[in-house]
Amino acid sequence: MSTSGTTVARLRRHPLIDLLFTLKGNPRTCVFIEPLWGIPNSLIAPFSAVYMRALGAENLQIGLALSAAMLAQVFCAFFGGIITDKLGRKTTTMLGDFLGWVVPCAIWACAQNYWFFLAAMVLNCFEQVNQTAWVCLLVEDAPKKSVLNIWNWIIIAGQLAIFFSPISGALIQRYSLVPVMRVLYATYSVTMLIKCFITLRWTTETAQGRIRKQETRSLSVGRMVAGYWHLIPQIFKNRGTVCTLVVMVVVSITGMISGNFYALYATANLGIPDNYLAYFPIIRALVMLTFFALQHKLVKYRTKAPMSVGLGLYIAGQLLLILSPRNTVVPLILYTLLDAVAFALVYPRKEHMASVFVDRQERARIVALLTTLMIAIAMPFGGIAGALSKVDGRLPFALSITLYLAALGVIAT
Repeated sequence: MSTSGTTVARLRRHPLIDLLFTLKGNPRTCVFIEPLWGIPNSLIAPFSAVYMRALGAENLQIGLALSAAMLAQVFCAFFGGIITDKLGRKTTTMLGDFLGWVVPCAIWACAQNYWFFLAAMVLNCFEQVNQTAWVCLLVEDAPKKSVLNIWNWIIIAGQLAIFFSPISGALIQRYSLVPVMRVLYATYSVTMLIKCFITLRWTTETAQGRIRKQETRSLSVGRMVAGYWHLIPQIFKNRGTVCTLVVMVVVSITGMISGNFYALYATANLGIPDNYLAYFPIIRALVMLTFFALQHKLVKYRTKAPMSVGLGLYIAGQLLLILSPRNTVVPLILYTLLDAVAFALVYPRKEHMASVFVDRQERARIVALLTTLMIAIAMPFGGIAGALSKVDGRLPFALSITLYLAALGVIAT
């Protein structure tokens, strides 16, 4: 056999590559269409907060908008499980994608001031309804042994999309920020509409989804809401779901801080040019993809050890960011490397925990409850981070360090 043939055969035996060839049904469709969300999101993500600021939104307003959006997310997440059981996983996924992405992206594309952003962010909260249904659509009919690697591929798809981000940086450098962002958001709206169509055409309702639709056909929404009270004890009596909730809350808050205040801090406080922002995600993606290729070697370790190491790396990265001198790029590159490895260790295991530490029959409602509790707890932190940023751009990242330490403490016990 030739050297190239041997290399191909070796790659084919890699657990992640093998999964691409053996995946079937809903998991296969969900994994392969993820770039329709990931690519446009990668193009706009480094510049979203800067875009808001360019149209007149202040740091505190951005933080308050995040908190208002989180209030709406609480309601969407709470009813997400009920809607998912009533309408089915497939229909709810399409509905959430349309109302949570197609419409808001169209509003972002034509935004004129802070109120447009607020409206789009509130509508984007319908994505929380979609999230519950989409998770069920992704994993319910998948072999249990494949769930972790399915999540790895979802994340890899998102990271591969990041390599498109220099396009937005180059376009912004040539044509300026606002017009480029308008076009990118409009494109985002169109790609999500295509994603809705593919979901309609190439996915089917899951076996558990059909059962839950039948079981809830004659139940009123009020009775289903009342039924949540019987599920809450299941969450807090199970140590696995409690740890899952804590990690979900910490990752949600710190992700919100990083996603909305890192770009502002890097440009305003550290003096990094706006167009540089598109290149840091590429460095992050390269490191992350390299690390994901080695994920199968960590299977022998329990979730606790990789998760703890990841949280420790997050803390080190935040400290490095806080201590970075002005007009110096190297510390930001090092921060990006630490953040990439931490994400690769923490995020897929968080999603894996949320997939396996729940009752299969009640997955939709328990996932919805976990998401609701996560958002409700995280909700005030948008305003808190905005207020801290107004005092000192480093303070939101100090808050992240505190939260990562709390998560480490819970996992270690």
